[in-house]
Amino acid sequence: MAEVLAVILAAGKSKRMKSETPKVLHEVCERPMIEHVLDASREAGCQKIVVVVGHKADEVKAALSHHDDVSFALQAEQLGTGHAVMCCRDSLASHTGPVLVLTGDTPLLQGDSLKGLISELQNNSAACVVGTATTENNFGLGRIVRSNDGVFLRIVEEKDATDEERAITEINTGCFAFDGELLLQALDDITSDNAQGEYYLTDCAEILRTKGKTVLAACRMDIVEAMGVNTQEQLAEVERVMKTRSAT
Repeated sequence: MAEVLAVILAAGKSKRMKSETPKVLHEVCERPMIEHVLDASREAGCQKIVVVVGHKADEVKAALSHHDDVSFALQAEQLGTGHAVMCCRDSLASHTGPVLVLTGDTPLLQGDSLKGLISELQNNSAACVVGTATTENNFGLGRIVRSNDGVFLRIVEEKDATDEERAITEINTGCFAFDGELLLQALDDITSDNAQGEYYLTDCAEILRTKGKTVLAACRMDIVEAMGVNTQEQLAEVERVMKTRSAT
């Protein structure tokens, strides 16, 4: 079984938290939220983890420096999720197995769901598997565009979506499984030609598909575990859900 590498994006500022503390170090159930993402990564079988740091990088590195399986990549300027993964080129170049790409502000992720993405990747000899969920409350989320017969075509972001695409209820959770070598190749082809002027990791999926590679969108997650934290209110909601989980 090939070794699995996790890349966890943790470089953002998130001004909406209204706090000097780096977002991923805000605590959920008395632990920094990124620690819960590390747990889920390990439960999914990841042996190595690269955390992409940027805003207050030294604080995040210090908080996680006791983990032997964690290394760091610096994203000095935040130019999008694709750019964040580009900052991990050295780690990716020396890795030949699957790569999970996750965000450090999703502390409700479940190891079994992530393991499912890796299984989909390996069982289908896929280049990429996009972890999806369904929700009517889809505002601001990337939509999964499929063909009439259900084949994955692309992910479209809210600001780039047509009215028809905005009505789609299957959304991108921000969790991906990639073939590591093919991910590196796709990163060479992404551009910042979009409404945000950023390098989207989501474009890698479409690039690989247009090159004839197998790309799947797998509804392996529920919308609760994909819940990201961008505000104090969301932080409180995530803590409430986690406490409810612990009590069952």
